Amino acid sequence: MTRHMTAKKDPMPRLTLTALLATAALPVLAPAAHAVTEAEVVQTYADLAQAGYGDSLTTARDLQAAVAALVAAPSAQTLDAARSAWKAARVPYQQTEAFRFGNPIVDDWEGRVNAWPLDEGLIDYVDPGYGQSEENPLSTLNVIASPQITIGSRQIDATQITPALIRDSLHEADGIEANVASGYHAIEFLLWGQDLNGTGPGAGNRPFTDFAPGTDCTGGNCDRRAAYLTAATELLVSDLEEMAAHWAADGAARKAVTDDPARGIRAMLTGMGSLSYGEQAGERMKLGLMLNDPEEEHDCFSDNTQNSHFYDGLGIRNVYLGSYTRPDGSTISGPSLSELVAERDGALDTRLRAELDASVAALQALKDAADGGFAYDQMLEAGNQKGAALIMGAVDALVTQTASIERAVTLMGMTDVSFEGSDSLDNPSAVFQ
Repeated sequence: MTRHMTAKKDPMPRLTLTALLATAALPVLAPAAHAVTEAEVVQTYADLAQAGYGDSLTTARDLQAAVAALVAAPSAQTLDAARSAWKAARVPYQQTEAFRFGNPIVDDWEGRVNAWPLDEGLIDYVDPGYGQSEENPLSTLNVIASPQITIGSRQIDATQITPALIRDSLHEADGIEANVASGYHAIEFLLWGQDLNGTGPGAGNRPFTDFAPGTDCTGGNCDRRAAYLTAATELLVSDLEEMAAHWAADGAARKAVTDDPARGIRAMLTGMGSLSYGEQAGERMKLGLMLNDPEEEHDCFSDNTQNSHFYDGLGIRNVYLGSYTRPDGSTISGPSLSELVAERDGALDTRLRAELDASVAALQALKDAADGGFAYDQMLEAGNQKGAALIMGAVDALVTQTASIERAVTLMGMTDVSFEGSDSLDNPSAVFQ
């Protein structure tokens, strides 16, 4: 969805203390509030990114420790602990998705850690009904069961499953995006296995014995499965270390926006609008509802999709309000884009803040329903009016706030900003072609 933006309004002049006290006949007035600058707003934005990616790294290290415990002593308890650590790691990470789309460093990197959907048969065993994809000859490769593999014309030694093998040979192999071999969703698949429940309740149900040694092993190749899970988790941690460093003091991503505040404001608005519209409202929500397809769930193996949607929406609002609540309950905040917009058009700021609250509330309602037992899978079922109403309530709220984000782009005089689109929103008939 591309919009052409118009000219910038002049900012309101700042009142000075001298002007306010110009006549002794008037009562003494307090100084006018400090008018925020683009540079201050972008500094807050970079601070939020640093905190969000830092928290993502911390929780990924917790996940790595839980995976190590699972591999060392497979049991129902250690598998449950690893699954809980995975879900906890998603909370800060999903809030960082609002830094996508407008920051090339993030966009070039993001596919390593959060790419989806994936052809899970590339990695491990799948149900026989999964079948071979016509578009992807590697969709049933099953590297865990195959010490020697062929990709295109290359013969690859996969005797040792290492981070290098996953990154250099498997991830997006043959240039096919569905060959997702690393990141949160590859780890999710290894912890839960396939979700074979269709639009019924229930997540994947991989047994802990898929990691058990010796004759207790189910699914075959338990040592290689453990090696893959260990390597994929190591990659996730190293990738997040890289991005956290990019937003630290003197990091490249931080400098890219703080050295050019106008570029930073553009990145903020682009990320908010693109995540609201084409990515979340379109690709992640309306598309799955149109197709009635649980395979379109963002966290399809774990049935955690409602949380990913909620924290995406929260992350958009965080960027606008210049505030982020960390997993420990502390808050990072500072001069905000909201204040910058309010200085130019108070009514627009009030409207956008209300719309952001409304989208978060709609996503909260969806999350509450799913957490209460009405699974997101079930919401996608054809003819399920309650589920469709919950999903479309959030979609409509996200689309509504996107229009106000566009108005904020116009207000800032940015004529070269475009948002991600989606056929499900822009050209629904194309979805079925």
